[in-house]
Amino acid sequence: MKLVVVSAGLSVPSSTRLLADRLAAAVGRRTPVDIEVVELRELAVEIAHNFTNGFAGKGLAAAQDAVAGADGLIVVTPVFSASYSGLFKSFFDVLDKDALAGKPVLIGATGGTGRHSLVLEHALRPLFAYLRAVVVPTAVYAASEDWGAEGLAERIERAAGELAALMPLAPRGAEETVVPFAEQLARLGGQAR
Repeated sequence: MKLVVVSAGLSVPSSTRLLADRLAAAVGRRTPVDIEVVELRELAVEIAHNFTNGFAGKGLAAAQDAVAGADGLIVVTPVFSASYSGLFKSFFDVLDKDALAGKPVLIGATGGTGRHSLVLEHALRPLFAYLRAVVVPTAVYAASEDWGAEGLAERIERAAGELAALMPLAPRGAEETVVPFAEQLARLGGQAR
């Protein structure tokens, strides 16, 4: 199975990339996956050009293909002005409108303070619901004080388990149908109501 990690971190090293790597490693411990990382900072110019000329450059086209062909996604953004970064949003704006339909997605974010943790529920979850992705129940936010503190490792493990459980259900192509929500919930141990 193919796991694609989209990291919108801007610095090197990046806490956003660190969280993305930890999430991917946790998924890899649960199920065999080939991991591909898409670093959005490396695609910033191509993303901007795509908006102005309508064509994806070579790197951006490869990233779009990787996301469209993934069995599961991990997406992590830093928080800027109480929301996801503009680069993060711009990348998902230039994807094909059906690229994420039925695809399992684990959302994550990093920030300087825990006060921004609701970005996961008020910005990221609605974005991926609009894109018709299947967002796992546990989202992971890491503030500066969370690194090395209790709780982060457990949230990472729980979210990774949820994504790993849904990845075999990802649609493989246009000819396949999206797995019904009740079946996805059953895989996670929940019940449809």
